[in-house]
Amino acid sequence: MEPAPAPLGGEIAVPGDKSIGHRALLFAALADGEVQISGLSGGADNSRTARAIAALGAKVRREGDVVIVCGHGLDNLREPSATIDCGNSGTSMRLLAGLLSGQRFPSVLCGDESLSQRPMARITRPLKAMGAEISGRPGRHPGEVLPPLEIAGRRLAGCAHTLEVASAQVKSAILLAGLYAEGDTVVVEPGPSRDHTERMLSAMGAPITWRGHRVAVAPGGWDRTLSPAPVVVPGDPSSAAFAVVAALVRGALRVTVRGVCTNPTRTGFIDVLEQMGGAVLRERENERGEPTADLVIEGKADLCGTDVAGDTVVRAIDEIPVLAVAMALASGQSRVRDAGELRVKESDRIDATVAMLRAFGVTCEATADGFSVDGTAGKPFRACRIDARGDHRIAMAGAVAALCADGPVRIDDVANVATSYPRFAADMATLGATITPA
Repeated sequence: MEPAPAPLGGEIAVPGDKSIGHRALLFAALADGEVQISGLSGGADNSRTARAIAALGAKVRREGDVVIVCGHGLDNLREPSATIDCGNSGTSMRLLAGLLSGQRFPSVLCGDESLSQRPMARITRPLKAMGAEISGRPGRHPGEVLPPLEIAGRRLAGCAHTLEVASAQVKSAILLAGLYAEGDTVVVEPGPSRDHTERMLSAMGAPITWRGHRVAVAPGGWDRTLSPAPVVVPGDPSSAAFAVVAALVRGALRVTVRGVCTNPTRTGFIDVLEQMGGAVLRERENERGEPTADLVIEGKADLCGTDVAGDTVVRAIDEIPVLAVAMALASGQSRVRDAGELRVKESDRIDATVAMLRAFGVTCEATADGFSVDGTAGKPFRACRIDARGDHRIAMAGAVAALCADGPVRIDDVANVATSYPRFAADMATLGATITPA
């Protein structure tokens, strides 16, 4: 990876949002009829969900850029003939666990080496409270559960759940189980989380209501029909964040990222950048369904340090590593708190982010639930070699930082970039970066 010799410029369209893509595929499998899905990510994670619904009886085919799913209704999934492999996709595993808990057949969910070490007790506990029979391997800590997950399939009973940590994956797993439960299912979160499940299921006719941080499923009297309708998956804001930060820290003639999802639960990273002094313009805004806009950067930002905590962390959790790069180039100190969830991602993202920044010569310290960064006020980073630890977001954040280094940067263990953003190197090259495979 070479430093960028000049300001960036150009237009790109990032892959479709993975979170919305997972849900579009899963819910289409439960619909009564054919659903056309356009804009799906070409990454491995959404492909795992597509294979999973095919294993459960949905017919899936591709026609050009459109994936067509023929669902057979909410109550007509079939028993898979083999273990469902979720690869590296934690979202696939957690949402499928909720869906499969209320079926009339057993199933098993497994994953790759990384996913097999990710904790699942946050979904198994509330699902068991509804009557689910679900088990996994014991973890290092008491009560922890690791994949593979064995699910017997049982009749479920609705109940109220109060989550300690806001989590769209946990909430969605519970809501999917609630579609198969007798009685109402209620989820209350301590703060905002992504609401794609509520939006999409409600649009399909599911008996879901939500207000503030409370969402409920009330299946009594419902005809158990999910109506098929075309789905357009907008651009992934988590992928867009890399180009946005790159343009802000390296400078941009004009960089445009087209058609990005601007759902307020997903734009925490924009809020952070703007409070640091970075201007992110929104053009061609569209508020129908999932809100979208083109994100535009012009010029170079003089960033200042900031503190990120609370609800903002929830709305920017996947973008924290690349935001750390912006913090490292800002004036003053920045601090991230309330981000303990980063320790159980594809890597321990707190330690991995701190190690990445230190390799570039940045002074930073890890804490139990975040880190602090002493900004360099725009001073070039030191050329270095980075271990991405198999984590796509660390690899891509390192590539953004390399644009501002004083020499070439090598980034190792980057294969997992394909799970979320297969076109990353090509898109960055479109904007003016130079990335050479090692």
